[in-house]
Amino acid sequence: MAIDPNKMPKLGFGLMRLPEKGGSIEMDKVCRMVDAYMDAGMNYFDTAYVYHSGKSEPVVKEALVKRYPREAFQVATKLPVWEMRSAEDKDRIFQEQLDRAGVDYFDYYLLHSIEDGTYETYEKYDCFRWGMKKKEEGRIRHFGFSFHGSPRVMEKILDEHPEMEFVQIQLNYADWENPVVCSGELYRILYERNIPMIIMEPVKGGTLAGLKPELEAKYRAVRPEASIASWAFRFVGSLPGVMTILSGMTTEEQMKDNLSTFLDFEPLSAKEKAVIEEVTGIMLNIPQIGCTACRYCTDGCPMKISIPDVFRSVNTMKLYDEEFRPKAFYKDLTARSGKASDCIACGQCEKVCPQHLPISKLMKEAAALLDD
Repeated sequence: MAIDPNKMPKLGFGLMRLPEKGGSIEMDKVCRMVDAYMDAGMNYFDTAYVYHSGKSEPVVKEALVKRYPREAFQVATKLPVWEMRSAEDKDRIFQEQLDRAGVDYFDYYLLHSIEDGTYETYEKYDCFRWGMKKKEEGRIRHFGFSFHGSPRVMEKILDEHPEMEFVQIQLNYADWENPVVCSGELYRILYERNIPMIIMEPVKGGTLAGLKPELEAKYRAVRPEASIASWAFRFVGSLPGVMTILSGMTTEEQMKDNLSTFLDFEPLSAKEKAVIEEVTGIMLNIPQIGCTACRYCTDGCPMKISIPDVFRSVNTMKLYDEEFRPKAFYKDLTARSGKASDCIACGQCEKVCPQHLPISKLMKEAAALLDD
């Protein structure tokens, strides 16, 4: 059965930045967010084996399976090649995912975070043929992949695997011309091939939800009532060929704001596109660490450094030209986790970073800024 983009909600609920307290997911808040999302007529939930250190997939069972009919919602999850040591691990991980989520099948299943260095490993473990077999068995309804690699490798995969039904890419206005992320070029490849797209990081890990005051003022001059985040979502939602846009929401306020953007969706006008271009040009002249807070780097860190939050402190200092608040945030953070100066440059984080950041080098720079 082919994908019908018209049956997909424009806004997808990403289960990777859920509210936590004391290391546990706050299920009462998650359930309220799920209910608001479902009440709005939307039903696509994106999780993964590694999100929230393995605690994200069980949220599907608690917040959805136990509370809604199975046909009322769609679930997507992903196979992480970096968790595999042999071809047999595919079935072990897949069964664990079914058990965690409490479902008999996944509506959408992805090979997770393919990039230039992992494509051959997915091939080595025969993951593409395996996924199609799972689809034939009815355990997967639709099969695709998420991607963080180069346009060249994207085209190679699509040429060698025309069976792929959809692709998930990182896309936002700040990364459109980014030579590492290549949002614009990847989008063009998929659009020209008429392949449905699911979009991740539309707000670039939250960095496009709050900008310097002078940049926010440019948006507010045009739409004073709109949130800054809504501009990023509308940029992506205005592109033809985009099927669903994921938002990793943490608060009920974020859910409310995003629903208000998508329930009565307005494509960008020519004037609004020009404003985004102006803001992007100014913003890209401010040097920042391009971390999207996916947190793939944190689980294996031997020094227990909360790497994305360290980078958040550094970026805040650079964006807002002030030290007090980011340093106070960092002091509180490192009272319960490692400092930037604790980094031993083991390289574990760099192997799994979708943005290909030189994290060990950046940790040294962060230590110089933040560690007294």
